Amino acid sequence: MPIATVNPANGETLKTYDALGAEEIEHRLATAEAAYRAHRTTSYADRARLLRRAADLLDEDVPEIGRVMTTEMGKPVKQARAEAAKCAKAMRWYADHAEELLADEVAPESAARDSGASRVLVRYRPLGPVLAVMPWNFPLWQVVRFAAPALMAGNVGLLKHASNVPQTALYLEDLFRRAGFPEGCFQTLLIGSGAVEGVLRDPRVRAATLTGSEPAGRAVASVAGDEVKKTVLELGGSDPYVVMPSADVGAAARTAVTARVQNNGQSCIAAKRFIVHADVFDAFAEAFTAGMRALRTGDPQEEETDIGPLATEQGRADLEELVDDAVENGATVLCGGERPDGPGWYYPPTVLADITPAMRVHQEEAFGPVATLYRAADLDEAVSLANDTPFGLSSNVWTRDEAEVERFVRDLEAGGVFVNGMTASHPAFPFGGVKRSGYGRELSGHGIREFCNITTVWHGA
Repeated sequence: MPIATVNPANGETLKTYDALGAEEIEHRLATAEAAYRAHRTTSYADRARLLRRAADLLDEDVPEIGRVMTTEMGKPVKQARAEAAKCAKAMRWYADHAEELLADEVAPESAARDSGASRVLVRYRPLGPVLAVMPWNFPLWQVVRFAAPALMAGNVGLLKHASNVPQTALYLEDLFRRAGFPEGCFQTLLIGSGAVEGVLRDPRVRAATLTGSEPAGRAVASVAGDEVKKTVLELGGSDPYVVMPSADVGAAARTAVTARVQNNGQSCIAAKRFIVHADVFDAFAEAFTAGMRALRTGDPQEEETDIGPLATEQGRADLEELVDDAVENGATVLCGGERPDGPGWYYPPTVLADITPAMRVHQEEAFGPVATLYRAADLDEAVSLANDTPFGLSSNVWTRDEAEVERFVRDLEAGGVFVNGMTASHPAFPFGGVKRSGYGRELSGHGIREFCNITTVWHGA
């Protein structure tokens, strides 16, 4: 895949970039290693000052970087601006909290004495240069939620971004440079996927984080495993959205529309499978379908647009195949379901009912504005349907029954359970999944510690 900005609203190639050669890659790896040796010795106060400066600059850049993200991957511009603002918020959160999150942990005196020590503590130390392989769907947020904690912990970052968002990738390197981070603390590598293995195998790269597809996760994890290097993977999701009879069905249906089509439906944590108790199924389906049908699809640079184009032509083709397969196997199309004429990689908000295990969409992630509706006879069937997926990123449940809430929290196989609301990420709370959605956690104290050397310090009596 070429490294290029291709406007998904019309298919026009706007800018192309040459991939880095071996000599330039080597230079950047050496620069990263040298930067790490210095950055690891800086104080939390110095790192926080630089990160706050980056947040201030990002705030100033919101209109322009929002336009760039929309041009590169098609998200509605108002959502792009919100993404940039969220990144600035996360930077400030880690600037404010990193030192306390990574503070020394002193073992109880009794445990220390039992080990023959006068005192024992646990210290969190940085690992070194970390390779981040990032996707196009949230081209700023996915990177910042890695970079902010990594830099505050004393690591340095090497970004291999998706090849269709090179301008956003280069912006990030420039942002941290303008904020005052020394050369090499954060670098963008304009390389193709074929060059990732060589970078990851380099001994100067100590760990890797990847957000993306399952095949990409397997490839990076395989190489990292062979090199015995730490990884964090955030892969696909096919999140359930369960609605029970005690729920506020109107609120559930309204929220469901946003939960499904955020980012043009191209979000790992977007709700995709809507599992509704039979007692309220018809009311929910009618309200939800009406909400999906009312969305405005169009030019993502316009403020009134709700749904822009999908990011890539192949992505639209893949989504179309899933819908066509479902229809051929008996699914009912409640709205949408047909590719529109005209330029750009648009696909309409679509609702499919009467889903069965014979359909690919039952097990595969629909990465676009396509929702599947399931009718559940009772709580047990709702839990069973929710877990009948290879993924386990997050989940949403709507109920006012506390016993049902406890059952869902206990039994749903997911990294998050959002009750009477939609899944969202926040810097203070851990984010990640189970099963084929990956492993490890981003954000919060759990995320900043993922790329730390957790060191036991034992002092003799």
